Amino acid sequence: MQGKYCGLHATKVTTNANSPSLSFKANTVKEETALEDKCKVIAVANQKGGVGKTTTAVNLGVALGKSGKRVLLIDADPQGSLTRSCKIERPDDLDVTLSELLAYEMSGDSKDMFFDDPIRQFENIDLIPSNISLSGTETALFNCMSRESVLKRAIQPLRRMYDVILIDCMPSLGMMTINALVAADSVIIPCEPSFLSVKGLDLLLHSISKVKRQINPDLKIDGVLMTMVDSRTNNARDITRALRDAMGININVFNIEIPHSVRATECPNVGESIFTHDPKGKVAEAYANLAQEVIGLERKAQVRPRPYGVR
Repeated sequence: MQGKYCGLHATKVTTNANSPSLSFKANTVKEETALEDKCKVIAVANQKGGVGKTTTAVNLGVALGKSGKRVLLIDADPQGSLTRSCKIERPDDLDVTLSELLAYEMSGDSKDMFFDDPIRQFENIDLIPSNISLSGTETALFNCMSRESVLKRAIQPLRRMYDVILIDCMPSLGMMTINALVAADSVIIPCEPSFLSVKGLDLLLHSISKVKRQINPDLKIDGVLMTMVDSRTNNARDITRALRDAMGININVFNIEIPHSVRATECPNVGESIFTHDPKGKVAEAYANLAQEVIGLERKAQVRPRPYGVR
């Protein structure tokens, strides 16, 4: 089966600089670059587990799809939680996953090779699944040239096919998470309103700052997303208010808060998004509003005035 990367290989041209074929190729490259620029890659990251990263990736992706966006989810966690949540019950039996895609990129083989397509469909969006083999691939990254940008290079051809690519990161600050931050245009940080979850933000923000300073200067933080919020408790209200006060104007904290819900915890068991499992519930409404807030952030970025003389 021919993969979606095919057709990206370079072609030798022997005509002169004014050749119509060269002009056509130049225009094609410009069009492809413009399409890539329209795609936004978002890493959903937090080194603490159990804060709603996978739930956010799935339901935000479906919500953006319902808003008319072409969405791709990437499971960058060897536990395969996102893959299982998207109704793939036995991810370890898959022949082609993110692991093979990265291994293909690390091998340096020509992009015009034929290979099996890793992309699966889930509801109204697409998915690149993952399984335990990604653990071995992460170890192999340490011996690879430009190891921090392997994922970025691997998904570059996909940018012209989608409006949004969401990367569900593993609960650590290892090499795969660094790859996700380098590949991303922005980061969404799910955070549970608990003392330990909020305290762990400092380390993640330091890592994001380091990646931005050394490798990916365009990386932005879209915001911190409060998840599993039980607004009936004083503890949740106090921690959320303290976090908003501490972040101030430097880091956005989304206006939308994802409420705690038993129905939401049932979704991975049945392999459905909250929009299929409980479409009229408060969690579905919250993720639909979050999608609009994310779209609004992108619109603001596009119309932001640029310095005089910069195009």
